[in-house]
Amino acid sequence: MLYYISGGQRSGKSRYAQNLALQLSPNPVYLATSRAWDEDHRQRIAQHVTDRDARWTTLEEEKYLSRLDLTGRTVVLDCVTLWLTNFFTDSEYQVEKTLQQTRDEFDKLMRQDCTLLVISNEIGMGLHAPTEAGRKFADLQGWVNQHIAQRADRAIFMVSGLPLAVK
Repeated sequence: MLYYISGGQRSGKSRYAQNLALQLSPNPVYLATSRAWDEDHRQRIAQHVTDRDARWTTLEEEKYLSRLDLTGRTVVLDCVTLWLTNFFTDSEYQVEKTLQQTRDEFDKLMRQDCTLLVISNEIGMGLHAPTEAGRKFADLQGWVNQHIAQRADRAIFMVSGLPLAVK
């Protein structure tokens, strides 16, 4: 089962996904994809960690999610935006390479028999990015979001902490 949960920054995506995961499993997995880019980011990561209690197993994987054995587990993947960023920067901002790598890796992950709750940002609804890299990334994010959402059994769009069922 694939749940796709998207929305803007601070829209309630992670809280919603974590609450849903705890309804689906007494011991879910939190799969963190983030690199700690700076001090502010380290603080955000620390806040996410304190939001979870002992029922959670935390796994960290920056890129190759399919390497993890998630069979039979309920997994919150947080988040696609940071995971995509890792591929994009490592490819030196090559759009086609990043798109192919992330689609392939996500499809490999989907071969596992697990319940997956995927969190992603809808960044294309904000301001037009002022840099070329920012514009390329916004396009990539949209394409990868579409790839995941098309495969999802359920899609939820978060607005101001409220879940809107899309699919």
